[in-house]
Amino acid sequence: MDKLNSAFPSNFLWGGAIAANQAEGAYSEGGKGLTTVDLLPTGKERFSIMLGKIDSLKLKEGVYYPSHEAINFYHRYKEDIALFAEMGFKCLRLSIAWARIFPSGDDELPNEAGLQFYDDVFDELLKYNIEPVVTTCHFDVPVHLVEKYGSWKNRKMIDFYERYTKTIFERYKNKVKYWMTFNEINMLLHAPFIGAGIILKEGEDKNQILYQAAHHQLVASALAVKACHEIIPNSQIGCMLAAGTTYPYTCHPNDVWEAIDKDRESYFFIDVQSRGEYPGYAKRYFRENDLHIVMEKDDEELLKNNTVDYIGFSYYASRCTCTDPEVLSQLTEGNIFASIKNPYLKASEWGWQIDPKGLRITCNQLYDRYQKPLFIVENGLGAIDVIEDNDTINDEYRIEYLNSHFKEMSEAIHDGVEIIGYTSWGPIDLVSAGTGEMKKRYGYIYVDKDNEGKGTLKRLKKKSFYFYQQVIKSNGKNL
Repeated sequence: MDKLNSAFPSNFLWGGAIAANQAEGAYSEGGKGLTTVDLLPTGKERFSIMLGKIDSLKLKEGVYYPSHEAINFYHRYKEDIALFAEMGFKCLRLSIAWARIFPSGDDELPNEAGLQFYDDVFDELLKYNIEPVVTTCHFDVPVHLVEKYGSWKNRKMIDFYERYTKTIFERYKNKVKYWMTFNEINMLLHAPFIGAGIILKEGEDKNQILYQAAHHQLVASALAVKACHEIIPNSQIGCMLAAGTTYPYTCHPNDVWEAIDKDRESYFFIDVQSRGEYPGYAKRYFRENDLHIVMEKDDEELLKNNTVDYIGFSYYASRCTCTDPEVLSQLTEGNIFASIKNPYLKASEWGWQIDPKGLRITCNQLYDRYQKPLFIVENGLGAIDVIEDNDTINDEYRIEYLNSHFKEMSEAIHDGVEIIGYTSWGPIDLVSAGTGEMKKRYGYIYVDKDNEGKGTLKRLKKKSFYFYQQVIKSNGKNL
């Protein structure tokens, strides 16, 4: 048997991944409160708001907010889950909207309508033997917590998050075995508002605020791990990293060190969540930049004793860096993580560099570093799809992208990397987190909706639907 066709274990979790704020819609139904993503419009202001540069905590008349309807998963989840089941999904990664459970975030009691909605969704998944993989916080903070407390700048957020997570662990302990705490936790440093509901004000010390907020999230994550292990003893709870190895542009030692330094910006979070303590390089950075992380006396012990069970991560592209100012002036567009264009790689229509081998490299680096199981919980190609005759969508480019990445994932498993599963991003077209667009499509299932919110929301199967169906059916033996 070809070595590429025998790597995946029999219990490998093939599936897809969505987020509440990009799929559900129904932003004010069922008692749900307003979240930070509900305030992100399309257009030129979106990116500045995501970065925390514009204070925009009120909805504006005449502005289109794509999360408000999204793809209406809230009302159409049964139809969508049936399509996932038809593909043979073993799992579905999804998130719970914090503000569906605690509309203001600091409520004393949870919202029963919100709890019941997710009960119904999980029941529908389990009906098809699809394991829910649940992210507790995926880019949505209740707006009230931003307005009243400053969001994760404030240590009180830890208590609100702990109450929220204990509530959902208790409620779904017999339905959900796989959990994750914060989605792409390292995004806090790059897009503070979408990552952590943080608005940066003129004259504030950005680094001090962001790393203090990071500490609050790390402590909150450890408390969630502790509660999950206590409430659901047979559960697995992981962290989640926006990953993608950074290559040095040349073999100059300065470029090599710069690449290591760039990766450490992200590894910092996972080092704490997986190893249970602040790494030496972070302590040096704090000293040299006069940053003072305020901790309570039990924080370090809590972090040490409540590390994650597995490392979840997204992988879309590798990155490239350099210390030559002339080369640095030529950064690629389209991604929150700015990168020098790698001359050996092609790029997507949005400027994301396509690097299947980089997935194998990233898997090996993460496993070498942490020696914990990995879960690839986001990966895929955002592209413009065209509907042809008879409602067909021939997305061969997506099939090629996925197939090449699956082969490298298989190689990583042969390398000895333990990988729990793979959930491709947006198995059904949904709203882009970065741009708010619909035309940047990732799905195996097309949703009839455009960037202005117009369309019937009709679901159509793309050619990749049948490709992925066969990948799952053969457990990767048809690559």
